[in-house]
Amino acid sequence: MTDIDEAIDWRGTTVDCVPCPHNGQAKCSLLRACVQDRYARRIDRFFDWNPALANGYLDHPHFEVRAIAAKHADVFRLPPLLEDEDETVRWNAARRLPASHCLKLRDDPHREVRIRVATRLDGADLAPMLLDPDYYVRLVVARRVPPALLLRLVQDAEAEVRRVVASRLPVDQLLLLAADPDELVRREVVQRLPADLLNRLRGDESWRVRLEVAQRGPRGIAAGLANDPDPLVAEAARQRLAPRAEAVAP
Repeated sequence: MTDIDEAIDWRGTTVDCVPCPHNGQAKCSLLRACVQDRYARRIDRFFDWNPALANGYLDHPHFEVRAIAAKHADVFRLPPLLEDEDETVRWNAARRLPASHCLKLRDDPHREVRIRVATRLDGADLAPMLLDPDYYVRLVVARRVPPALLLRLVQDAEAEVRRVVASRLPVDQLLLLAADPDELVRREVVQRLPADLLNRLRGDESWRVRLEVAQRGPRGIAAGLANDPDPLVAEAARQRLAPRAEAVAP
């Protein structure tokens, strides 16, 4: 018999329904819906069937029970769980509370909590998370923070974060990333720069960046790329220089 076929509690002991306070008093089913079981799905189903009992389990010694109870308990009972030792409990409490309660979790020791907090906060409330030590937290923040605050991420250590910055930075600040070491960042810059500023990147070392310049730049810039060593860039520049066919009158 496996654990799945046998009801085992969080301490590794076989579940005994006889002394359980819910025996005959609550909706439950051994191996299916049981708050004593160590399997989260069975605990979750117990509280789905008995949500009114969740308040009584917010201080249970097993973190899984506390975390799942937090999904069903009265909201006014949740603030103390923001200090819980387990990150799953903290987040399950925070996700149901007003976003203002998430402010105290911006420096949570667990990255998953901070990532989720970043998805709930807006505006200046995200500013302290711009320098989070975890790159994925900064990535989420870069996607959500007001564009005016993105300057603090222009020199971020992770190229993926800087690409998001390049896609959202105000156009008048894009040239700050024109010499970025990552070609995909520079390509994003080229895609958003006004055509008359593309001359700064026509000599870029990446053919992908020069291709964007050739496709978007004025004819004068395209002429300088018509003999580019990369055939795709050269062809795009020559197509840019080709005279447009006159519309044929009916």
